[in-house]
Amino acid sequence: MAETKEKTSVLFVCMGNICRSPTAEGVFRHHVTQAGLSETIVVDSAGTHAYHVGSPPDRRAHAAAERRGISLLDIRARRVSDQDFERFDYIIAMDEDNVAHLKDESPTEYHSKVRLFLEFSSSGQREVPDPYYGGAAGFERVLDLVEDASRGLLETLSKK
Repeated sequence: MAETKEKTSVLFVCMGNICRSPTAEGVFRHHVTQAGLSETIVVDSAGTHAYHVGSPPDRRAHAAAERRGISLLDIRARRVSDQDFERFDYIIAMDEDNVAHLKDESPTEYHSKVRLFLEFSSSGQREVPDPYYGGAAGFERVLDLVEDASRGLLETLSKK
């Protein structure tokens, strides 16, 4: 009988789910696909607030990702649900405010699932900055950080 590998699920979270977390979802999914792990790693994103539910990623985030060959077309903003805390193995927040919000909204038993994304990065930074109120350079910086952290996260998951 063939061994069945259990799926690992990863949820990326920022505040509105239109800039950082959909970028992380798209980039990480791209890395997962490139590594041939699409059958074993499930990727999604959500926001801590319901500001943009149903909206596509910010056009600047989409354009920046597309320039690097990464599509965000199929992503729509949603708010983190109570079920997400049970359903996902890793709940990866973009900044400390999102970590605090996620822990405030979840039972203590799920707090160990909540991590900062840049814990998996070699950048030396702790948080992915919110590019929403800035220009195109902010979205490029987010992509640089997300690419680096995605490689580190994938390496961590591959060792499991």
